[in-house]
Amino acid sequence: MTVPAFSAGTGLVFVSNEKTHNITVLDPKDYSIVKWIETSRRPRDMRFNNDNTLLYVACGDDDVIDVIDVATLEVVDHIPTGPSPEVFYFSPDDSLIYVSNEENSSLQIIDVAEKVIVGEISTGAEPEGVVVSDDGKTVYVTSEVADMVHVIDAETQTLTDNIIVGTRPRRFVLTPDGQELWVSDELSGEVSIIDRATNQVTHTLQFLPPGFRQVDVTPVGMEITKDGSTVYVTLGRANHIASVDAASKEIKEYVLVGSRAWGVALSPDENTMYVTNGLSDDVSIIDVPSMKVTQSIPVGRVPHTVRIDG
Repeated sequence: MTVPAFSAGTGLVFVSNEKTHNITVLDPKDYSIVKWIETSRRPRDMRFNNDNTLLYVACGDDDVIDVIDVATLEVVDHIPTGPSPEVFYFSPDDSLIYVSNEENSSLQIIDVAEKVIVGEISTGAEPEGVVVSDDGKTVYVTSEVADMVHVIDAETQTLTDNIIVGTRPRRFVLTPDGQELWVSDELSGEVSIIDRATNQVTHTLQFLPPGFRQVDVTPVGMEITKDGSTVYVTLGRANHIASVDAASKEIKEYVLVGSRAWGVALSPDENTMYVTNGLSDDVSIIDVPSMKVTQSIPVGRVPHTVRIDG
């Protein structure tokens, strides 16, 4: 099949599939599959560079980050990492990648242009979530085993604080005003909200969709609206996403999706939400104004992350 060249900002939907070692590319107009992009083994987290010309994919079983040309939908490069890269984040100017290495219990800093490791910081066991502040000065990393968020000074590459959160912290969102850091705690079924000025947990949110037990609630993925008013949280084995009012910290509603809701992303206009379901091997498509699932699209096995070219 010949795939046409695309320009940036097409709205194409990219889904990484851990067990089929590929990326599903969906057309947002009708959710047809544009292409299956074969990657290195076990693609997980994905991120675009600043101009959305390249999509970077952490491939945990081959210890590389694949680089995909968004226009041609081809893998064009590989960046070596340490053992089992899972989640990563760019510095504001795209020059550095901060990547958690699950098996090595460290955060690596990689020079993108040179494709070399320029720093490595020890973390608690099984680091996962990574986020960088908008000014590029602070890096946050979760340790799933230590139940901590590590705070790292980006300039000196030193660990400056450890924040105790819930059990098995996974992912982050930063509020647009830069004041709060939200952390999903998978095994305690919570989201911890950290005041960045004090590095203290100020709120702990708990979730319980109707008909589920507390043990079923395993939050992982999160997405925040551009205005910072709403946070969406995937609830894992509870098969729902939760909509949270960011100001009041109140849960607005739950939406039933597929089996083991994991990753989440909003379309550029924020009218459509995409949720990856790791055990039903599909993506739930939600109409945000009505908060109703409109379609479920089969993808590869164990979909992990969803990103939108927007």
